[in-house]
Order: sequence, then C-alpha cells, then structure tokens
Amino acid sequence: MDFRFDIIVHYLPVLLKGTLFTIGVSLVSILCGSLLGLIIGFGKMAPKWYFRWPFHAYINIFRGTPLYVQILIVHFGLIPLFYGKTYVLMSAFVALSLNSAAYSAEIFRAGIQSIDSGQREAALSLGMTRQQAMRFIILPQAIKRMVPAFGNEFIVLVKDSSLLALIAAPEIMYWSNTMKGQYLRIWEPYLTAALIYFILTYSLSKLLNYIERKV
Repeated sequence: MDFRFDIIVHYLPVLLKGTLFTIGVSLVSILCGSLLGLIIGFGKMAPKWYFRWPFHAYINIFRGTPLYVQILIVHFGLIPLFYGKTYVLMSAFVALSLNSAAYSAEIFRAGIQSIDSGQREAALSLGMTRQQAMRFIILPQAIKRMVPAFGNEFIVLVKDSSLLALIAAPEIMYWSNTMKGQYLRIWEPYLTAALIYFILTYSLSKLLNYIERKV
C-alpha cells in the first residue's frame, strides 16, 4: 500500500486545530449537558406524575433518536428559528448539550437513587431540610458513584462529535473529509482521524481512572 505521509504533514496544522475544536466543544457540551441534566434528573424524580412526564419525555426522545438527526434539526431548524440563519458553532454546542443532558439526567437519577433512603431520613431526623439533606448528605456520596458514568459519557461525546462534520463544523472528521476530497485518498485521512480519536479517548480514560482513584 502506497501510504503518503506528506499529505498528513500538510494537513497536520488544521487537524490539530480540529482536535482542539473537538476537545473544546465536547468539554463545554458535557458541562452544559450536566447542568441541564441535573435539572431534568430532579424533574424525573418529582413525586407527581404530571411534573415527571415532560422530563421523562425529554429523556426518551433524545435517547430514542439518532444524534445525527438531532444535529440536523438543531442546525437547520432550531437555530434559524431563533436567529434567522444558521451558526455552526452554536448548533454544535446546542445539539451535543441537549443530547448529553438526556444521558446525564439518567446518571444523576441513578446516582441519587442509589443512596440508601435511610440516610435521607436520618438527616431529616437531625433537623435538616430536604434541600440540606440532598446538598450535604446525598449528593456528595452520589457524585462519587457518578464519576465513572460521566467519564464514559464524556468519551462517547468526544467520539460522537465526529458527526458535526455533517454541518461543516471544523472538527477532526471535517478536515479528514477535506483531505480525502482534495487528494482522493482513503487510508491517510481516515487512519489519521482514527489515531487522533484513539489518543484522545485513551488519554481521557487514563485521566478518569486517576480521578476515580482520588475521589
């Protein structure tokens, strides 16, 4: 196989920029998605069914439809609806954040419900309010249990961000596709993209393992 390293060297600067874009958009999206997911997670645990069902529906819709479709709807439908035209960067953040929120909500719900209810009752018997019991007793323990799940969600989000090439977001796959189009080569662009994603996700998994041991 004739493997041309000169093509990779030529595209290396933009691939590095694409890698930074991928890390940035994934990081911001997981943070925004986690904040939104916390609200949705609490909403799904509401005691009344009519408070729960909108949050339940949100989770099912975003988990039950492909991210591919969600990105297209956000980019060509939602963003132009509010701003009159498309914005690639905003579409990328919004689509990934909304998708991540659905999975984060389930992580929060599962983490909180994994804490024995006796601890909540003990905190209430000591005079704490429900909010104080949640903040000082339940959440600190639940967050420790959520760390591995959030780590997995972040790694999945990094890989899923490759779908942003659909809307011409300047991430890794966008530049790989550009490389393929210019040189009509297959192996160089896609093997390079695969290697970059592998390095990213492997490094993240090692970092998350370290964080898990520390918390």
